[in-house]
Amino acid sequence: MECQEEKPIIYTMENKPIVTCAGDQGLFTSLYTSLAQQLPREPMEWRRTYGRAPKMIHLEANFVQFKEELLPKEGNKALLTFPFLHIYWTDCCDTEAYKSTVKEDMTRWQTSLRAHASADWVIIVVETNDTKKKNKTNILPRSSIVDKIRSDFCNKQNDRCVVLSDPLKDSSRSQESWNSLLLKLRTLLLMSFTKNLGRFEDDMRTLREKRTQPGWSFCEYFMVQEELAFVFEMLQQFEDALVQYDELDALFTQYVLNFGAGDTANWLGSFCAPVRSWSGLLLRRPIDMEKRDGIQRGEASLLDLRSYLFSRQCTLLIFLLRPWEVTQRALELLHNCVQELRLLEVSVLEGALDCWVFLSCLEVLHRIEGCCDQAQLAANCSHTVGLWAYATDKLKSLGELCGLVSEKGPTSEDLNRTVDLLAGLGDERPETVSSLQSPYKKLKEALSSVEAFERHYLELSHAAMEMYRAIGRLRSARLVGKSLAEFYMRKGDPERAETFLQEALKSYTSEGWSLPVTHTRKQIAECQKLLDRTEDYLQTSALLAGDVNLTTEERKHFCQEILTFAGKSEDQSPKVTLSMAVFSQLTRLQFRPATASVHSGAVLQAELTLRCLMPVSVHIQQLAVSIHFDLERAGTNGRSKGAPRQTNPGTVEFSQANSSAGPESASAAGPPLELDEIQDRSPSDNSLNSTGVVCKNTHLVMRHHDSSSPTDTPNCVSPPTVTVKDGGQMLKVQDVTLEPGNNSITFTAPSGQPGTYTLRQLYATVGQVQFVLPHIYPSVQYEVYSQEPQLTVEPLSEPLLAGLPQMVKFTLLTGHYAVKKGDALQLSNTDTMPILPSASCTARITSPAAELVSESALSIQSSEKVTSISLPATPPYHTLEFHLEVLCIIPHGPDRLANERLTNGEVRHRPRSYSHPDTPMTAIDQRMSIDCPWSIYSTLLALTFYIPFKTKHSLLSAGNRKYIQVCVQNMSDVNFMLAEVKLTEKQHESLELQSLNTKTQQLLCSKHSVFCLWEVSWKDDLPSCLQCVFSANFSPPKQDVSAFKPFHYQFQLERVTTLYSVRAEILPPTGEQHCRSGFLCGLEVCITRLTEPAEGEVAEDSKIDTDGLRTTKLMYEVADSSSNWAVCGKSSGMVLMPMAADATHKVQIEVMPLFAGHLPFPKIKVLKYLPHTAALAIQPDPDSCVENDSLSLLDKVLDDQGDTASIRSRGSVHSVGSGDQQQQQRGVAMPRLEPFTAGQVFNQSYTQQVLVLPATDDHIMEVNAT
Repeated sequence: MECQEEKPIIYTMENKPIVTCAGDQGLFTSLYTSLAQQLPREPMEWRRTYGRAPKMIHLEANFVQFKEELLPKEGNKALLTFPFLHIYWTDCCDTEAYKSTVKEDMTRWQTSLRAHASADWVIIVVETNDTKKKNKTNILPRSSIVDKIRSDFCNKQNDRCVVLSDPLKDSSRSQESWNSLLLKLRTLLLMSFTKNLGRFEDDMRTLREKRTQPGWSFCEYFMVQEELAFVFEMLQQFEDALVQYDELDALFTQYVLNFGAGDTANWLGSFCAPVRSWSGLLLRRPIDMEKRDGIQRGEASLLDLRSYLFSRQCTLLIFLLRPWEVTQRALELLHNCVQELRLLEVSVLEGALDCWVFLSCLEVLHRIEGCCDQAQLAANCSHTVGLWAYATDKLKSLGELCGLVSEKGPTSEDLNRTVDLLAGLGDERPETVSSLQSPYKKLKEALSSVEAFERHYLELSHAAMEMYRAIGRLRSARLVGKSLAEFYMRKGDPERAETFLQEALKSYTSEGWSLPVTHTRKQIAECQKLLDRTEDYLQTSALLAGDVNLTTEERKHFCQEILTFAGKSEDQSPKVTLSMAVFSQLTRLQFRPATASVHSGAVLQAELTLRCLMPVSVHIQQLAVSIHFDLERAGTNGRSKGAPRQTNPGTVEFSQANSSAGPESASAAGPPLELDEIQDRSPSDNSLNSTGVVCKNTHLVMRHHDSSSPTDTPNCVSPPTVTVKDGGQMLKVQDVTLEPGNNSITFTAPSGQPGTYTLRQLYATVGQVQFVLPHIYPSVQYEVYSQEPQLTVEPLSEPLLAGLPQMVKFTLLTGHYAVKKGDALQLSNTDTMPILPSASCTARITSPAAELVSESALSIQSSEKVTSISLPATPPYHTLEFHLEVLCIIPHGPDRLANERLTNGEVRHRPRSYSHPDTPMTAIDQRMSIDCPWSIYSTLLALTFYIPFKTKHSLLSAGNRKYIQVCVQNMSDVNFMLAEVKLTEKQHESLELQSLNTKTQQLLCSKHSVFCLWEVSWKDDLPSCLQCVFSANFSPPKQDVSAFKPFHYQFQLERVTTLYSVRAEILPPTGEQHCRSGFLCGLEVCITRLTEPAEGEVAEDSKIDTDGLRTTKLMYEVADSSSNWAVCGKSSGMVLMPMAADATHKVQIEVMPLFAGHLPFPKIKVLKYLPHTAALAIQPDPDSCVENDSLSLLDKVLDDQGDTASIRSRGSVHSVGSGDQQQQQRGVAMPRLEPFTAGQVFNQSYTQQVLVLPATDDHIMEVNAT
């Protein structure tokens, strides 16, 4: 418990804060056990300065006897030997004893504390029953002794005097007294910690801020901050202690980096001294006192400082249960130390750093193994594998340095170097002397002999590779394997070396590391040459000869290796087949012609572009392409019902992978992403909350792509065995010299037999070496076809207009047929589309390349039924073209004779017009039958013509006068001139049609209309039905008279006689001269019969009343669609109209004008009312369905009334009629309404207006003032 001044005591985590005890030592000794056990039981919240988070800590104390030597002297800022609290113990209860001895002792105690500025003290007065019994005569109340002590020593700090009652008894009073005392001690200790640590940190911070001043020493500052770290460790605050060491680490690292940048510090000179010892890290001691003393004296080397600093960090991390962070920090430390030695330019013996790193790696691994079980080590090997690999690499470097890797073994110089390296290790540390697997023993044994080195190196290498494989880091495992391969190569074992090199090459190739690929291939080639594996060696040599990462000389060397072997005779060496991808690349293939499709017997050339990868020119004895012929897919183009021939690309570009690898290499980069949209919508209102994209084939995209399956590309690991397939037909060319770069070679492809030809393999023969491209991908095909003759007819210009001469183009593709002189086309004539004679008709013959061969005149002979066209002689697979002029007759109208038949008795099927969806014009399909000399069947061809006009007619009436209006609308994009416009009636000669058209010729522009008008005049009676024919001549503008073509339009007019005249008159209110808005007016409707009834009309709907008069029922309706009038009362009704000339019926209706002004009369409609007896015989009008249903139930009522009983409103009619629709649907005969045709009813008041005055004469003007 005493402090030895001659040797400073270094406290670790086992030490506790010092608390001195003065006064009655026997009393303290009796209470020490209870006090030491109960003090750390309850945690206390430690609130620190500078806003740091509070922590709960358990306080312990090292209670020592008070000596003045323990008090800190002036200038001593050490925390480890600092007494944080001073306690004075007494159980005095006698006044005389207190005055004579205790008071004086307390005074001396406090004087010493004040002399050393120690303000953290407490006086504990212990009260026991034994003391009372001994001093019954002079006993005073306990409170009086405590009061005296407080008055003498605690005037302003009464809480510094604490009473402990019966501490050795087990009672509630005693326990309560103990709790109060322990709480006071914990509080005072925390207060002392906070105050003294805060003061220490301020001093330390001040010292750090002076680091730019001359004379500042990092070692001195290191000892100060480590003092703080020791205190935190003593308080079991390991995280805070680790922070102190991390800050020291970062500060020193920054100084080293600044030194490398040119900013030097004087104190760094001690760390630049040459390294004399490289014994590695020491992690088995809590504190390495030897290295700490060196740092304190300023004599430590860089490795000593780093080793000591890391050992302290390692100890704290293990206390924090973070052993895996130790391995991570250790790996960073070892790499950083190597760089820092270079930055500081420290002199180090060659190989010394490798020894230090190797020993340090194993020391860290052993330290971790000591605090973790095997299961934890296996599960966390990802944290330790880096150290295993680093140790393996350094051991290999040491073996190469000491001559332990070469085949001959170490030399004398190597042995001397080994002795020097082992001398720098020093003696083995006492902590590892008894360990058989200590890093020191392993290194010393590994450097002692070749066999021992190989055993240790292989053990470490395989351990590292197994760990890398276990955690899925195949790249790193293969990197270690590559290092192992180099070791085997030095040992003269190429077979084992090649295995590891191939594995490493897989990783480099799959990840695209070109330089490592080249270097590894060179090593593989060396192994294959030593193993006498000729084919593999030639394959690898070809890869290296085309590798641009090598120098030209190296590439030429490997190319010469191939050419040397190729120049051997067949007796000396067998023939070797290699992959074409390592020799040259197929980059482009182009067919001539570019369609890659020719007829049988034609010339087809294929031009291949090969990119030679060799550095020198290579003479090829034969270059060939094998062809696969498919007869089932032979082309027979030209049949109308056959499927169209598949077109092949004329030019195919090959990528580096596609040219050789086939379909497999297309997926080497992984499958394409299959993305789909996902939406998250609210379940309440279906609103979109979020949207995203999800990959549907994640299991394919994210899976590990092992590079074990080699691809046949220039960057392949080892190209697979190439199989040569026998082909029936070949593309061959002899004696070709390939220059480095792109070369063009032209082949002539076979085209004798129709079918599909697929290019499969490419061969290049160089002596005894044959390079083969096993798959040409994408697939390259050309087609040889045998085409049937094909005849097509198409217009020269769109669209073909009916009624005008139009030019059509006949195109004959002869195919395999040779047109002979005398062959002719026989066209069947039709009266709807005659072929017009032409003075000169020329036929053009062109080759398949669209080159003109010849032109000749056609001989055309026409008869009544057939038009014969003599064809000129045309070779096969040529095109014959000629033009003919045809005329499509515009049909007159919808009428057609029912008995129109052909000569053979069959009904003639005239072309029907129809509406085309793409144009407003009416279309007509004209079919022609052509007999061809190459076929026994007739060829049916169709042409679509469009009628340029759309014609409408209408009947107009003015009383008894009748007019016929014809509207001709030009629907085409061409302007026309109309001439000789006529209208005739075919059945009635007495009828006269007087033209009211003033112009003899009329311009009809595109998308415009022309209206023509005729007045109808008759002598006796106007016929009820008129058969009219409208005719006109038309032609494009500025044409001769001979160019005009006729146009006819037939139509029929029925019920043209005016039967009734309707006249209306609006009467103002009584006493008013004019109508006023809002006032009722009278509407008088007068319906007058103009003619006597015709026979058909009498039989149709007439009826004889009781007076012998023949009557008919009419329905009138008054309505105003423009909302100018309001019909009050009845708006429609039924009248019985006598069927006699000049018979008149009047109806009175009340109307109200709604607006002022000149208002048009309300609309008056008159309809025929057909009784139920005529309902089945008369076709109902769709517009009268509502009226018929509405009046069905009122038929009997109206028959009985016979007068002008009217229906009150349209709404009431609907309400009555709608209830009996089921009766009508059952097929019962119902009355119907039928409208009159145009011209049967003449409304004299149709355009008449009436003046309506406003209701009042008030004039209101609105003025807005702003």
